[in-house]
Amino acid sequence: MAESGLRMLVIDDEEDLVTALVERLGYRGIEAEYALDGRSAREKLKAKSYDIVILDLKLPGESGAELRESIAREYPGIPILMITGHGAQPESPGVPPMLHGVVLEKPVNLDVLIEKSREMVKRL
Repeated sequence: MAESGLRMLVIDDEEDLVTALVERLGYRGIEAEYALDGRSAREKLKAKSYDIVILDLKLPGESGAELRESIAREYPGIPILMITGHGAQPESPGVPPMLHGVVLEKPVNLDVLIEKSREMVKRL
């Protein structure tokens, strides 16, 4: 079992970024996997349980916000932390109101990502 006990699914279409992030999380003892789109994310969620989903707000095709709603319906117990490279200010027009306070801006600070993830998982 991973030292932190966290199992994460990171969903982001920027393959270089997401593979590096998953690798860095692994160095911190976090079991992390990634998906590049909604289809592969759904396949991974069906095959394995995760403690938290880290989801990019902007994805090709289905948006991160749409995918978030779908995951929240299908897996209501899993927290979803959004990340974005397009501005994450709480009142930003690109951030739907339901996501205010649960969006981190890229480049993501690894320590902040881990801390916020642990906080969200503990709330359950």
